Amino acid sequence: MQKERVWSILPERVRQVLDKEVTTYDELQEIKLRIGQPLLIRCRGEERIPGRGHPYVVTARDVREAVDYTSNFSLYAYEDEMRQGFITIEGGHRVGMTGQVILDGGHVKNLKYISSVNIRISHEIEGCADKIMPYVVRGGRVAHTLILSPPGCGKTTLLRDMVRQISDGNQLVKGMTVGVVDERSEIAGCWRGVAQNHLGIRTDVLDGCPKAEGMIMLIRSMAPQVIAVDEIGAQEDVHAIEYAMHCGCKLIATMHGASIEELRKKPVSRKMIDEKRFERYIVLEGRGQIEGIYDEYGRPVRREG
Repeated sequence: MQKERVWSILPERVRQVLDKEVTTYDELQEIKLRIGQPLLIRCRGEERIPGRGHPYVVTARDVREAVDYTSNFSLYAYEDEMRQGFITIEGGHRVGMTGQVILDGGHVKNLKYISSVNIRISHEIEGCADKIMPYVVRGGRVAHTLILSPPGCGKTTLLRDMVRQISDGNQLVKGMTVGVVDERSEIAGCWRGVAQNHLGIRTDVLDGCPKAEGMIMLIRSMAPQVIAVDEIGAQEDVHAIEYAMHCGCKLIATMHGASIEELRKKPVSRKMIDEKRFERYIVLEGRGQIEGIYDEYGRPVRREG
């Protein structure tokens, strides 16, 4: 079913190429169409050029078809989403686009003359957080947790499964109310306001909302016990995290970075580390591979290898 949703927005000629090339859909992560350039795909973290020595060159017609199918032939109906540069389709898959920007009062309104389309395929891996949950939950209590990794290593996938397990409850933790601020529509993958990914029975989602504003909104309106956000980094994010922690909420967040030492070099994150705001750091390397789990002092709790 998931494959059909993605294939339905692809141009016919691109579908034909991928039908011959992609043997296992579950390994497919991205499909990239750029006018005048070879079709590219990413599988298991590795980029490939389909065609077996004879690359398929993407045409303007291909890109136009992909945009038409994604937007139901009305790109202007998706102005709100296009301000972020992408449209989320059923199933939680994200279709990014680039081209000439249309400005309104100095702010992005929409795109025209679209030249590139990037389809990021949503994959849920239920149970991928099983190994780290005993380190995040202690005595039924969720620890403030920060997940670190370079891009493309699966931190959002891990965060999603942590949210599901905390929300539903398991042998480690009683089900808790979780608020998710999904600024980029990647955690829940909302389509028409409904989460396409399984985030648990006690989870509330603010989709497409700036993180700092969303955290405060959730605290005031939904009384979450845990708040989850993806890719923090701005100073206002830090202030909102501090506010949420002072209100008694547990925080689970992700951030770009290969190590705690790297974060200490960034002014925005250094303050949080020095003040020991987070009780657990989960560092990923490679796709879904855990490099280590560390406590608030940066001491290893678990190391791999």
